[in-house]
This record gives sequence, C-alpha cells and structure tokens, in this order.
Amino acid sequence: MSKEICIFWFRRDLRLEDNTALQAALKSGYMVIPIFIFDDNIIDELPRNDSRVSFIYDSLKTIHALLVKKGSSLLILKGKPAVVWDQLVSEFNIKQVYFNKDYEPYALQRDQHINHFLKDKGIKVCSYKDQVIFEENEILKPNGEPYTVFTPYKRKWLFQFDKEKLQINNNIEYISFFQSKFAFPDMNSLGFEKSDIKVKNYKLSHLEDYHLNRDYPNLDATSNLSAHLRFGTVSIRKIIKELNYFDDTFLGELIWREFFMQILFHFPNVVTDNFKSKYNKIEWRNNEREFKAWCNGQTGYPLVDAGMKQLNKTAYMHNRVRMVVGSFLCKHLLIDWRWGEAYFAKKLMDYELSSNNGNWQWVAGTGCDAAPYFRIFNPEEQLKKFDHNLEYVKKWIPEFRAGKYLSSIVEHKFARERALKAYKKALD
Repeated sequence: MSKEICIFWFRRDLRLEDNTALQAALKSGYMVIPIFIFDDNIIDELPRNDSRVSFIYDSLKTIHALLVKKGSSLLILKGKPAVVWDQLVSEFNIKQVYFNKDYEPYALQRDQHINHFLKDKGIKVCSYKDQVIFEENEILKPNGEPYTVFTPYKRKWLFQFDKEKLQINNNIEYISFFQSKFAFPDMNSLGFEKSDIKVKNYKLSHLEDYHLNRDYPNLDATSNLSAHLRFGTVSIRKIIKELNYFDDTFLGELIWREFFMQILFHFPNVVTDNFKSKYNKIEWRNNEREFKAWCNGQTGYPLVDAGMKQLNKTAYMHNRVRMVVGSFLCKHLLIDWRWGEAYFAKKLMDYELSSNNGNWQWVAGTGCDAAPYFRIFNPEEQLKKFDHNLEYVKKWIPEFRAGKYLSSIVEHKFARERALKAYKKALD
C-alpha cells in the first residue's frame, strides 16, 4: 500500500472512548488503521478456551462492529509481535505508530524491541499514559525514590490528584479511520475455543455502602470492575469521574492497584523473589498433595473450599475470600506463595501481575507493606464473621452439611503454631 497511514495498536485498552493514544492517532493527520495482535508469546501458554482470551475476543468484536458501521474495521493479527510488525511494515506505508504504555516486565521488553525496530525503519513511535492516573515516576518520595509503604504513597497520590485536571475525551473522529474491510476472524481460525465463563458488567451505583458490605461474599456488593480495568474496556479516568468519591475505601482500592504497579516497575525482581529478602530462609513444606487439595477446594475448611470452587468455576473470587485462601495456603499449609500466585495467574479473569504478586506477598508477609507474619487468619472465625448464614458456602458447595463435611486437612491451632515457628526460625 502506497498511501501513508498511521497505526494504532490496541493492547490493554479495548475501547474507543477516552483512549489516550487513539485520540492522538486520530489527530495525527494520517488515516488510522487500528490493530490488535494476539501475542503467541502469551497465548501459547494458555488453554484453548481461556476465559480471558474469550473476553478479549468479544471486546474486539464489539469494537470491530462499531468501526464497520463507520466504513472502517479492525485488523486482527496473531503471532510473535516482532514478526507481525515486520509483516506490517512491508505491507503498509506506515509513518507513525501509537499505543498506550504497559508497565509489566514482558511488555516493557517487547515495546523496547518494537520501538527500536520501528525507529530503524524511520517510523515515529508515540506512546501515552492511559491505564493509570499516575505512572511509575509521578508519585515519588521527596528524595526521588519510590514509595514502598502504601499509606504515604496514598497520601501523596491524593495530594497530586487534587491538583489534577481529569480530562475525559469521548469524541471519536471516525472520519480519521482508514476506510477498510478487514475480515474479523472466527475463534477457531485463531486457535481458540469459546469459554463458558462470562464477565459481568461493572457497576458503581451501589458503592456508597462499599465500606460496609465489601467483606461479605454472599452480598453482590463489589463493583465487578477488576477485569474491565485489566483489559481497558473502560478508562480509569471515567471510573473515578463516575465514582465522584462515593466511597473513600473504594478509591483506596484503585490506589492500591497503582501502588503495586509502581512496585513492580521499580522492583521487577518481586516477580520471582520475596520483596523482603529476610524471608528467603522460610522452610516451605510445599506438600503437593495438600496443594492439590487446596486447588480443588477440598481442605475441609468451608470458606476456603467455597472460594477455590468459585475461582475454578467462574475465574473470579471475592476479595475477602482471596485473603483467607491465600493466608491458608501460606500459613496453614506452609506452601510457598509463588505456588498460589501461579495458580491464580492461570485461573483469574482479572489477573494482573502487579496486583496478584503484590497481594500474595502481602498475605504471605514477605512483601512491601505486608501483613505481619504473625497475622494468621482463622478460617473458621472468618466464616462466622463474614458468612455466618453459610449463604456463600452453600452456593459453591451445595452438598455442604455442618457436621458431615470433609475433615479438615490440618487443625488450625497446630498449623498456626507451626507457621509461627517456621517464620521465627527464618528471621533469627
């Protein structure tokens, strides 16, 4: 193609509205071809019917349909990004490439490689902040170092936010899209199968009482927002604007997300290592039979088992229950947090490396600003406190009968004392 064009690369921003890099591309003066690359480096490690791939596919199909109505279309590609971009450069007369930044280690490495490749070809690369309010170097200590404790980070975040002018741009200049009729591939041709798991629409209207109800897994009191933020089907700016400070607790959860993102950026070793190296000497038991029982929801602790069954069936787990099952794995069974983190990474629809890693290290006591190692959730007390009528438990374990359930895999008092001893020994 001889016509000069620019390309907008969809990644973790699967929407047309309030999309920072897309808005810039549409104002570039070049006709815009929007693309999405199913990355073999990621896809090859996933099952054919992965729920996240289905969600991405459906989101892209929605975007494609909107563009078709305006005489344009979305170009779907699959392969290793370096190979795909080589093909794109040979096929189109590309002058500029636009995309929104991603801060995870693999994405940074990929983007650096693509940047060099495109610049060597004389193609201008324009990248933008989009998936966060503040990126890695915007909220720092006075001495320029990153925060490693949440509360002062949050304080600085809120101070900066009060000065921020939140711009939301929903005006889409469809006339600037390249007129095209790219065919949208079916799932089978991409090597995928449709997942039965559906993502719920997010909702914010009930969040006035979020701080009161968020810990009760039987209530439908959360936002269902996490997967939508993970894949960018809605912008973080739109959410905070709609939120209108309904609930400071909920806003705090959004700030935790950005806190963990900047931790991962500044300390990428946390992917495989304890943030606090003093915990490296913990002697994990790593009993494979017990790990399998945990994965399958067969520990004999109803709240733990209900949570794991919810995860395995829906690719989601209630936040309070995530803390309980995580603590149980690390403290009751003395199984390395990395095992649990990897299992969640395979299963969670809203899996995000920074948050998953940060929360697992928090619950294990090994991370930045972590729960102290001697904080060990009692799953029986947690059940009494947050699901005393057993509504959540019976939803996910219909056969549950008090007194006739599985015998517990380990006794709480014994497990607690064993964990305390193991942690103290490591820290001596």
